Amino acid sequence: MPGAVTPHPHALALQDLHDASRWDAADPDVVAATAMRVAVGDGDAWLREWTQAGGAAWAEAKRTGDPALYRHAASYYAAALAAIADSDGSVDETQLWHRQRECWDRASSLDGGRAAPVPYEGADLPGYFFSGGPGRRPLVIIDHGGRAPTSQAWALAGAAAHRRGFHWMTFDGPGRQPALCRDDLALRPDWEAVLTPVVDAMIARADVDPERMAVVGSDLAGYAVARALAYEHRFVAGAVVPGIVDLSRPWLDGLPAGAHEALRDGDRGAFERELHLADLFVPGSSARLRRAARSFAPPGTGLYELYRTMGAFRLGDEVSQIATPLLVCARAQALWPEQSRELWERLPTPSELRRHATGPEIIDWLGEHF
Repeated sequence: MPGAVTPHPHALALQDLHDASRWDAADPDVVAATAMRVAVGDGDAWLREWTQAGGAAWAEAKRTGDPALYRHAASYYAAALAAIADSDGSVDETQLWHRQRECWDRASSLDGGRAAPVPYEGADLPGYFFSGGPGRRPLVIIDHGGRAPTSQAWALAGAAAHRRGFHWMTFDGPGRQPALCRDDLALRPDWEAVLTPVVDAMIARADVDPERMAVVGSDLAGYAVARALAYEHRFVAGAVVPGIVDLSRPWLDGLPAGAHEALRDGDRGAFERELHLADLFVPGSSARLRRAARSFAPPGTGLYELYRTMGAFRLGDEVSQIATPLLVCARAQALWPEQSRELWERLPTPSELRRHATGPEIIDWLGEHF
């Protein structure tokens, strides 16, 4: 991708794999050996190696029925998907996503997860509910953010919540991979319109204590959950990993300088000319930009409209309405390296900023508010 979008997707995916290995959702030896075989920046080799690692774990999982191996396969396929925008486009992303999703579905079923669809605008959003045990218990809702597959919720905080005896659930809202792949539902800036139906569906359950609910937002949901908490006040606590005040910044900064200026000036013609020039010098630049930013608008949206749409994904004065105690975690590798502190400094509610927090640390912090 032209411009200065950092860190590299491979670094982000490796961090996710290391997190997954702590919760038996990846084999640390496989992660280390596979990463060693890929040259830095070689998107095609990355895609090939992690797809092969996923296939090997998938075959072994089918042979043994071991849910951990299905989790491994899901994590390796997720790593392949994480950097597919930097590949040559020869791999069918939808087919790869379906295989990754099947791994997660089988793992979650074997681990006790149950379907928990969320009514949303006349349809249902896919959801998964994991019981912490019998009786009415606290619930942690995990919004995994969407660029990473749903399976990442397990390592993010789901497994840690289960260990504490909490119920936990995760869901796929607009802009998340299932919504994009199946229903063409793009991200929306007013995320309270998504999170509120999730809360409604969960408090309707007899086994959920409506007075002890918390929410965790990761990746793109670092913005989305913070935005929703300005309007949805039924959570006793929340966490964002990382905190985000302007979701669009890394994508806009990743544009060629001339295209960025044309976008700012509202000059569609100049924007398209600049991207055409970028394609001449770096073939495939526009296609990579489109794939990397596709969560923001429905398929078929022109690049100019797509990048104009991104401007709505910024937190404004609504931050002053957040009343929920919030843990803001700055990820070591993130597209928004400085924004966690920006968000924390603007919060009016009791909050905490941490440079890093593991899944158990997040759950422990949330648990103090139950």
